[in-house]
Amino acid sequence: MAENGASPLPSSPSARSPLARAEAFVWSTARVLEQRRFAHHFLAGPSAASADAVECALDAYRTADGGYGYALEPDLRGPLSQPLHTGHALRVLDMIGRCSGQRAERVCRYLTAVSTADGALPAVVPGQRAYPHAPFVPVVDDPPSELLATGPVVGLLHGNEVWHAWLFRATEFCWSAVDALEASHPYEIEAAVAFLDGVPDRARARTAAGRLGRLVREQRLAVLDPAQRDTYPVAPGYAPGEHHFPHDFAKAPDSLARAWFTDEEMSLSLDHLASAQQEDGGWPVTWRQWSPAVVLEARPLVTIEALRTLRAHGRTV
Repeated sequence: MAENGASPLPSSPSARSPLARAEAFVWSTARVLEQRRFAHHFLAGPSAASADAVECALDAYRTADGGYGYALEPDLRGPLSQPLHTGHALRVLDMIGRCSGQRAERVCRYLTAVSTADGALPAVVPGQRAYPHAPFVPVVDDPPSELLATGPVVGLLHGNEVWHAWLFRATEFCWSAVDALEASHPYEIEAAVAFLDGVPDRARARTAAGRLGRLVREQRLAVLDPAQRDTYPVAPGYAPGEHHFPHDFAKAPDSLARAWFTDEEMSLSLDHLASAQQEDGGWPVTWRQWSPAVVLEARPLVTIEALRTLRAHGRTV
């Protein structure tokens, strides 16, 4: 045991490996939640004890209404619960195998309370106006339902076989939104994929995913050759150079989006992701930056996701 009573961490990997460089970056910069997530995924090995540690850190962001706040999603500051924070929390719970039971029931009660008249989620509720937030996040008095906020939540809950009354109308909203997509942008497509990867009607999901894959290629929403990325358009409102790549859509080989890309395209994409690790061991934030504190908190999140994506696709980290 360590002198403070805590169990010592397992031996670190080779100091030259991407994982070891990322480990040093995480211990140097990350919030407690991301430190514990990193240990759970890459150091301790997934276990009940390491999952407990992650969940304990996540609970610090939980609010009295059953949602999550306190800048869990770094671009939204302040104590107010928000659908985007709560979707982030569900992803963390899913990654540690805790997205079910009373946890899911509590979250679904919150989702019911903040849903719009059509039963789905806005990205941001109006109270955020009282607290700092990214200037590119619109805060309006009567926010509409958005696939961007609703799709990933619905997909995760279905993927964990959660059944709650909130899901019925929210699922139908997502189907209607996906079916209506004709022109889109990468983050919305990623939200649609998260929905389709979890929804129970697999035949319908495969059909919808096939259509979205054709849309992504026709509208050049994914950079298929990183060496030519400057020839691809950047979506309106995105940061200069904020391109998306095949690995952003197909975060794991079993995603429906994996069929959108050839083996060569996916290999080039993963090569590009691996090469983006910076000198300090972390991966960069590619979206618009408006606060040094936000970038500091976001980079460990991006780093963990990069490592998880590379490992999911069989790359050595």
